[in-house]
Amino acid sequence: MRAHVLLERGEAAAARASIAAAKSVVARLSEREASHIAYFDLLVGGDSEAALAAVYAHLDAWPRDAVVLGTTAFTNGLIGSSGRAGQKRVLLALLDRLAPSYGDDWWFTAHHGMALSENGQRDAARPKIDRSLAQNPNNPWAAHARAHLCYEEGDANAARAFLTSWLTTYPRNGLLYSHLSWHLALGELEAGDPASALRLFREAFAPDVHSGPPRGKLNDAVSFLWRWELAGHPRDAEGWRIMHDFATGEFPRAGVAFSDMHIALTDAVAGNDAALEARARQIDELARNGRYPSGPLVPAVAQAFAAFERRDFAAAIDALEPIAAELERIGGSRAQLDLVVFTLVKAYFGADRLDDARRTLSARGRSASDIPVAGLAAAH
Repeated sequence: MRAHVLLERGEAAAARASIAAAKSVVARLSEREASHIAYFDLLVGGDSEAALAAVYAHLDAWPRDAVVLGTTAFTNGLIGSSGRAGQKRVLLALLDRLAPSYGDDWWFTAHHGMALSENGQRDAARPKIDRSLAQNPNNPWAAHARAHLCYEEGDANAARAFLTSWLTTYPRNGLLYSHLSWHLALGELEAGDPASALRLFREAFAPDVHSGPPRGKLNDAVSFLWRWELAGHPRDAEGWRIMHDFATGEFPRAGVAFSDMHIALTDAVAGNDAALEARARQIDELARNGRYPSGPLVPAVAQAFAAFERRDFAAAIDALEPIAAELERIGGSRAQLDLVVFTLVKAYFGADRLDDARRTLSARGRSASDIPVAGLAAAH
C-alpha cells in the first residue's frame, strides 16, 4: 500500500524501496499477502501487461482485497491506463463480476456507479451513486461520480449546486478536493460564469495549491487553461508558462499517455516544436518495446494541438479525425477526453465545417448549445 501511494505521488525510487522491503519478508506471509505484494511489485516496476494479468488472478482468488481493486477500480487506474480498446467496458465487466462480493459497500458502489456512467448507462448509475452518498455523505468517490453523471447529462446547474455545497465540508487537503474543484470550474464555464471558473482555478487547482499528486496537478490545470480558451476567453500566458515549466520539470520523459497528452499541449502552446518531437520519439521507442500500448495516439493529438495553435484547422482535423474513435485508449474519463473532442469541434468551426461539428457533438451526446466552445451556439 505504501509503495503504491509513493508511486502515485511520483516518488518512484521510494516506491521501489518500499516494495523491496515488503518482498524481503514475503516468506513469512500468507498466500494472499504474498500475491498482494507480487502484484504491487509488477505495478511499481511498470510492467503493466503482467500487472493486468496479476490483478485478475488475485481478485479471482480474493475478490474483497479492496487495496488491489482500488488500483484499477477508477477511470485512470490500471485498466483505464492500459491503452486497450474498449477498456471502459472491460472495467465495468470486472466490477459487475465483483459486485456480489461487495454487496451494499459504499466504496465499491461509488466506483461501480462511475463505471456505469462512463459506459453510457446513466439510469443504472444514478441509484448506485445516490446510495453510496446516502451511506457515506462524505465519500469523495461518490461525489466524483455524481459530478461526472451531471456532466454526462449536460446539467451544469446540477453539478454546480451539488459541488458548491458538498465541497464546503470536504477537507481542503483531501485527495479529490482540487479535482472536484476542476469539475465545478467546468460547470461554471458551461453555465456562463467565467469569473467563478477562473477564481476556482487560481484558488483551488492551480499547481501551487492543488491537493492531488503531480499528474493530477498537470492534467487539471492544463485542461482548464485550454478549455478556458476554447470558450472564448483570453489566454492566461503566465498560467501557461507555469504549467510548461511544471510539466518539463516533473515529467522530463514520456511514460503515461494521458499525462503525455497534456504535456504535449503545454509544448504546443509554448511553440516548443523540439520538445514535441523529442517526446514523440520517446513514445515511439517505448511503443516499439511494448511499453506504450496506446501507440501513435498521443503523437497524433500533439500534432493536432500544434496545428491548432498555428490556426491550421485543416491540419488539426486531419490529425484527429482518424483517431477520434480511439481516444479512450489514451486514458481519462469521457469528460477529460472532451479536451480533444472540443478541440476537434472548434477546428471544424474554424474551418467552416459546421455539419461535421454538429455530427461530432451528436455522437458525443452533446449539443452546440450546452458546451463551452466560443461561437458554436450562435452558429447553431
